[in-house]
Amino acid sequence: MKKLAVFCGSSPGASESYILGAKNLGKEFVKRDITLVYGGASVGLMGAIADTVIKEGGNVIGVMPSFLEKKEIAHKCLTELIVVDSMHERKTKMSDLADGFIALPGGPGTMEEYFEIFTWSQLGLHQKPCGLLNINHFFDPLLALFKHMTKEQFLNEKYLSIAMSDPNPSRLLDQFYAFEPPKVKTYITSKDET
Repeated sequence: MKKLAVFCGSSPGASESYILGAKNLGKEFVKRDITLVYGGASVGLMGAIADTVIKEGGNVIGVMPSFLEKKEIAHKCLTELIVVDSMHERKTKMSDLADGFIALPGGPGTMEEYFEIFTWSQLGLHQKPCGLLNINHFFDPLLALFKHMTKEQFLNEKYLSIAMSDPNPSRLLDQFYAFEPPKVKTYITSKDET
């Protein structure tokens, strides 16, 4: 794994543990020579992980829509900042660049990014690991919801393995290296394949 995308909040959150968790993940990236791919902002958890990777001597690629460049305060010290036209283009570019995905605590935008990439995995559009850095038990309700979805037969049990989770960055990344994607149904994409 050479590049991992991180989805996280542009706010610092209510507890200092969130910033500390983002920094610890950044240090682990540099230790393992992993390039950070993220949303490009200099504030909140986004800024904390980017600052840490830069300070520790690692590489950071930011991907930001032009309309957010000023609102989210684009980071000025990145290895590379890629400016795109839309949020959809941002997610597509991050997906193309990354060998896997990690969500840190964040709001609806973070959840939307994580759910889309989770769904793409479920549909077999990629076979990259998707993890949750469960800082301060932030994702416990989401993990319980996944189990509830399975119990109520809205999520096949085999897809629970997509939602890897750990509060420790090193252990989470170890899971990434051992990840085996679930077998998914193949979808017909053209008349020639019928």
